Amino acid sequence: MDDSQTMRDILEAALLTAGEPLPTPKLSRLFDPPLDAATVEKLLAEIADAWNNKSVELVEVASGWRFQGKSSIQRYLDRLTPERPPRYSRAVMETLAIIAYKQPVTRGDIEAIRGVAVSTNVVKSLEDRQWVEVVGHRETPGRPALYATTKAFLDDLGLSSLSELPSLADLDASHLLEIPDASTQAAEAQFALASPILAPSADGTHATAESGVAADLGEPDTSAPPVIH
Repeated sequence: MDDSQTMRDILEAALLTAGEPLPTPKLSRLFDPPLDAATVEKLLAEIADAWNNKSVELVEVASGWRFQGKSSIQRYLDRLTPERPPRYSRAVMETLAIIAYKQPVTRGDIEAIRGVAVSTNVVKSLEDRQWVEVVGHRETPGRPALYATTKAFLDDLGLSSLSELPSLADLDASHLLEIPDASTQAAEAQFALASPILAPSADGTHATAESGVAADLGEPDTSAPPVIH
């Protein structure tokens, strides 16, 4: 067996048994001396090619490399975990979308875009899910926290970077939305109409939530540049 094959076998075994994505630097340290990044990337490409015609694929996500089932068989794999995945309110999903596409943002930025107050529970639910985190504070009065998405958020979407996020026009998060009861639905109806993300107006444009608030995901206030600590 040649050295390249041995190294591929080692990398493949590590990825199959790790239980979490492994970044290139960590994979390089499987060897002594460590392999350079270019060599590791070349070997990973060869492994990915070898698995190309199988139901499992090697992909790179934000936290590193991992094996995962192909989307064509995902509905069968879902039967291994029949419990329902978490579902989120419209307010949570809109807040997540704003953070994902306009990060880093403060709660004030989010409120200006949505046109409604952001509940502490909304942000907490995203933090508990490890989809968003505080990455710094804006140097304005009160030094409000700046929120951004995490690597875990990208990992759960199967993405390696924010540049791979779909356009808002193609975004479909309906399977993550909870079905509210009648009272909740009535209470949130005005919020849905005010949303510049999910609720286009009758003429096909997005209605503004408040006078002077951009109808799309316009840039948050940049009068004072955010400082990331």
